[in-house]
Amino acid sequence: MTFGTSFRSALKAVAATAPLLALLSTPSFAQTAQPWLNKALSADERASLLEQELTLDERIGLVHGPMALPFFFKDGKLPDGAMAAAGYIPGIPRLGIPAQRESDASLGVTNPMGVRPGDFATALPSSLALAATFNPQIAYDGGAVVGLEARVKGINVQLAGGVNLARDPRNGRNFEYAGEDPLLAGTLVGESIRGIQSQNVVSTIKHYALNGQETGRNVANSVIGEQALRESDLLAFQIAIEKGQPGSVMCAYNLVNGAYACGNDFLLNKVLKGDWGYKGYVMSDWGAVKSTDFAVKGLDQQSGEQLDKEIWFGAPLKAAVENGTVPAARLSDMTHRILRSMFAAGLFDTQAPASYDAARHAGVAKAEADEAIVLLKNDGQILPFARTAKSILIVGGHADAGVISGGGSSQVTAGPDQLVISPGGEGPMAMFNRVNYHPSSPLKALRARLPDTRIAFDTGQYPEEVARKAKAYDLVIVFATQWAGEGEDVPSLALPNGQNALIEAAAAANPKTIVVLETGNAVSMPWLNKVPAVIEAWYPGQQGGEAIADILTGATNPSGHLPVTFPASIDQYPRVDIPGLDLGPTEQFDVVYEEGADVGYRRFAKLGMKPLFPFGHGLSYTQFSYGNLQVSGGSTVSMTFTVTNTGKVKGKDAPQLYLNATPGGQAKRLIGFSKVELAPGESKTISLAADPRLLANFDTASNSWVVAGGTYTVAVAEDAGQAGIAGTATVKAQKLKP
Repeated sequence: MTFGTSFRSALKAVAATAPLLALLSTPSFAQTAQPWLNKALSADERASLLEQELTLDERIGLVHGPMALPFFFKDGKLPDGAMAAAGYIPGIPRLGIPAQRESDASLGVTNPMGVRPGDFATALPSSLALAATFNPQIAYDGGAVVGLEARVKGINVQLAGGVNLARDPRNGRNFEYAGEDPLLAGTLVGESIRGIQSQNVVSTIKHYALNGQETGRNVANSVIGEQALRESDLLAFQIAIEKGQPGSVMCAYNLVNGAYACGNDFLLNKVLKGDWGYKGYVMSDWGAVKSTDFAVKGLDQQSGEQLDKEIWFGAPLKAAVENGTVPAARLSDMTHRILRSMFAAGLFDTQAPASYDAARHAGVAKAEADEAIVLLKNDGQILPFARTAKSILIVGGHADAGVISGGGSSQVTAGPDQLVISPGGEGPMAMFNRVNYHPSSPLKALRARLPDTRIAFDTGQYPEEVARKAKAYDLVIVFATQWAGEGEDVPSLALPNGQNALIEAAAAANPKTIVVLETGNAVSMPWLNKVPAVIEAWYPGQQGGEAIADILTGATNPSGHLPVTFPASIDQYPRVDIPGLDLGPTEQFDVVYEEGADVGYRRFAKLGMKPLFPFGHGLSYTQFSYGNLQVSGGSTVSMTFTVTNTGKVKGKDAPQLYLNATPGGQAKRLIGFSKVELAPGESKTISLAADPRLLANFDTASNSWVVAGGTYTVAVAEDAGQAGIAGTATVKAQKLKP
């Protein structure tokens, strides 16, 4: 029986009686009257029951919504029920459908331009820093922090899960993504999404797909063959979706092989919903919808509708459904997918918590930063220095104020005492861009940890003055920063604002000069052979200053490993000039990914190029060795080995399993990794089995992964540039679903 208008009229007529009101309030009756509230049913079943109750106008209302910031509305007043955040989809009270309140991003809950006065959130390290941890548990814990804080603030859709591969070291949004390898990126982003959704919040995964640069992102056409695409960027998305089960996929601004990503039948219908069987919904990026027929091509929801030329999924979509241009069944599928994700995340069944433990969340941010910082170089074991340095000169990087963070929609405000510097500029993202320093001062943290050491600070504005001072100190620590943000790429690998010259001057005056990098990308280091130690701290989040100080003094043993290759020069990349750099804002151009699936370290290995630092590189204050290797085959390669701490202090290692050869010839691919903590002299046995897709090639003719039968050579190594210890195994031929 359908409880429609006649039934509700009858209820109204007799509702004055108290016994009936008591009956209506019981859970069993509510579930009978609204059977989709029955939690014993699956999310699919509940969505089907609810979707059939929707009117055409209600369906249309669920598939589009505005960017919910006051300055996008003429009178500055938000729609009823909206909160100031990235987006809003009104609910349907008569059916108990909650509104969707959407916020950015992966690094924490944003408060764009401070539109919610006094609303702060935990600022996690950048996603590239997260990838450097090589630790899935860290990713899950950080995701749970973001999810809980979102829920407490009244947000139930978090625009998180950036997994685009780092194909160009100048991409302005690389810091929001998780590196250049599909397995590493897919695993950690998947765990982050799983953590967010554990708090009854829908998470997205983004930006699907091949959003490889910010230059001309609305008009760039990413060109790549299907096999290569399946084996690289799409595989990263596929792994993350399998592990995290995100409620929504956010499609990208750019075109892919000639069709806009948000209206790309191949990406959305063929691959995502067809081959992968994805049951959630596809939302557009803000301003990425070009026409109503994107609905037929796989898009389910238009987001930030004011940024598009028209509200395509409003009145135009309704008219298209009424005249049959867009099948009514397709609109029902769109709303079913949205409702299904809302049920799956618990949006109908749970109440938002009233608060969260900010101190505990700060601890999660600190733990992530601790494991993210990479010790790149440490000649003569100059680090840690706590017992030897009596005087230290800290230089540059606004180390007196805090640690830098990336700009754009992922910018998190951790507290009221931020140092904010406007970078200026023009374009649609200029109003959101700001160089923001979280108030976690490395200078103050070092002084707190070394109260008996004379520590001075110089801004670094005048290299000659730094050189004069540097001679009088036991150690010099230069903090060098590179700011990056959404909407533009960095033009080169060089540190900006003359910082290379600053480091050169300091090192010439004092050979004990240590460099701390806070960057969103790989950078060049023309001074590398003149300094004994370098650490990469990325954008380390709201506890970054404390984490850096603990690494420098030895309170924390560094365990981060590079999730991207640091090239010797940009000439080692297939696109030396950024495509589209000098074109107009509406002029389309191709970005030809000629490297195919050989992203980052794979291309370096294929061409025999030596990078500045290889993918996976990371030093420790102790030493590790690998032994007792056993490799077995069958349907995949499995590997068992021991890791031993052969040094004198406790530390964490990230052994990496690489595929080095297949029956078809030489190869290089990460097929497994682990993170293990060991006391001095302690050994642990690690067992890893490769996902068979990582041994395979994608065959477009049969639309399947094909594993060739024969001998495979694998090695456990410290990074992609090391030989490690190798073994072989025989794997049987097989085909796997796409």
